[in-house]
Amino acid sequence: MQHRSLVRGIGLTGAISLNIANMIGTGVFLKARVMTCNTGSAYTVLAVWIFAGLLSLAGAFAYSEIGAMLPEAGGDYVYIRRAFGRPMSFLFGWTTFAVSSSGSKAALAVGFAIFLNDALGGALRTPFWSANLAGHHVEFGMLAVVALSIIWIVALINCGAVAWGGHVASMLTVLKIATVLGVAVGAILFARGDWAHLAMTNTGGACEGVAASARGGIAGFGAAMLGALWAYDGWNRIAPLAGEVKNPSRNLPLAFIGGTVIVGGLYLLANVAYYYVLTPTEIANIPAGSSVAAEVTRRFLGPAATLVMAVGLMISSFGALHSSLMASSRVTYAMAKEGLFFRSLANVSETTRVPIPAILAQAAWASVIALSGTYDTISDSAIFALWLFYGLTAATVFVFRRTMPLANRPYRAWGYPVVPALFLLVTAWLIVNTFIATPTQAFTGVALMALGIPFYWYWSRKLHA
Repeated sequence: MQHRSLVRGIGLTGAISLNIANMIGTGVFLKARVMTCNTGSAYTVLAVWIFAGLLSLAGAFAYSEIGAMLPEAGGDYVYIRRAFGRPMSFLFGWTTFAVSSSGSKAALAVGFAIFLNDALGGALRTPFWSANLAGHHVEFGMLAVVALSIIWIVALINCGAVAWGGHVASMLTVLKIATVLGVAVGAILFARGDWAHLAMTNTGGACEGVAASARGGIAGFGAAMLGALWAYDGWNRIAPLAGEVKNPSRNLPLAFIGGTVIVGGLYLLANVAYYYVLTPTEIANIPAGSSVAAEVTRRFLGPAATLVMAVGLMISSFGALHSSLMASSRVTYAMAKEGLFFRSLANVSETTRVPIPAILAQAAWASVIALSGTYDTISDSAIFALWLFYGLTAATVFVFRRTMPLANRPYRAWGYPVVPALFLLVTAWLIVNTFIATPTQAFTGVALMALGIPFYWYWSRKLHA
């Protein structure tokens, strides 16, 4: 399978669909409960969604300029290497493989299992085995079996041709948008609600599993931002597939910006509908791991809501998992192609022209992470690690404007230098706030990233041997 290159088989529709499919996963359906506990009020949660959407859009402007200028497989990995050198780009690639993207896929798979369990009336909750290891509760049951199975089904689909993957993403994106609109419009038109709920605050809600340090004030707002950004995550996920996008100078900016704007509107509409139907306290009382969207849908569909919503949410998480694996495997491929990872992971299939070994390796490690923690723990750790490098990638706009002033730039970042600078400042604040509000996830993420240092030393020595 070696000595073959990727092909440009993703058109504009496929590129936009991949970005939207990456964003609409499980966050918009599950995170409202935690975010309500973080901030305490409906209006503040809606403000967080708007702020997170604008932040993602600011990042999309920067990525549009860089991606159109350097349309190569690997995305952020390539941009960081050119701007800051191989050690930093390796840490990005390592973090993507070991923590962030694998953690995202694990959380999506766990989310899929949660939705299936809802449809089956909780039949998957009983574990086969459980134990306390070093103070951490670990269990294995049908939920884990479902999560692992869906990761490998998606991996097999991704082993097909990239054009086929784009078509699958487009089909799933239509279904995902229909799910979000169905919940929001159905709730507003058919459920009994009250717009006065939007002015209420959480008073005495259970807030199961939400740390006291992440409730209220600046720390709570920042913690809620992590929840919203988890839902928006994927606004830049077409970047690693840039080497397979047709007419990248035009299609990449449209995919980055267009996808973010569409999803932002859908998310705001959905959360307005949640608070129209339920008070903040009712949302805060929803059990951890259950879906706010499902509870809202029950108010206008009745008993049938559980099955209908579960199917819709499974489609949503499946689509996000498919697109995420498709994109992140190209980062692993780019690292291996440079000799900074296992060389075999740079192999490209003669039949489908996709990096099958990189896809399978990513799926294997995501399976391990899926067994390591709860949905919220996995997703919060993943989003923290991701945003460290989103900020670094956005900073390459300033570096390339200085070091490559004459390079062809089919698209120039809107609002430069103010908008990219604001993006970097807010990103830095989010990172610092994570250490304050949820220090366990932050320090765990840093420790896992630091593990990449000896691996870089090993691979770089082999490269220069």
